[in-house]
Amino acid sequence: MSAGGTSPTRPPPAAVAFLAVFVAFAGVNSPLVFPRSIGWPEAQRRSAVDGRPVVFWRPGCTYCLRLRLRLGRSARQLYWVDIWRDPAAAAAVREANDGNETVPTVVVAGRPHTNPDPAWVREQLSPSA
Repeated sequence: MSAGGTSPTRPPPAAVAFLAVFVAFAGVNSPLVFPRSIGWPEAQRRSAVDGRPVVFWRPGCTYCLRLRLRLGRSARQLYWVDIWRDPAAAAAVREANDGNETVPTVVVAGRPHTNPDPAWVREQLSPSA
């Protein structure tokens, strides 16, 4: 028994489960998981200069998270554009995907690729990037 004569209480299992779900949700939507997003015009400009791919993504997208995690440190070499923060980016994704905002959409050398394999994306990175 603790001081004061009461026994320590455990949080109910539902509270523990809720906390775990909240932490997972926060992690998936955290800007710490994804490299800093830039705007579509800036991503286009930078990609034209150095040839690095541009990734259109949005928070909460499990396919975007899969791509990000499978790329590992290589993800920092890409330009990430959040379509929920950039209307021009959302329009570019809709144009590339028959009117749908399907992400991730990766632009390599001006050509969009919808939900590409992470290994293929990694191959598109130049060794000097």
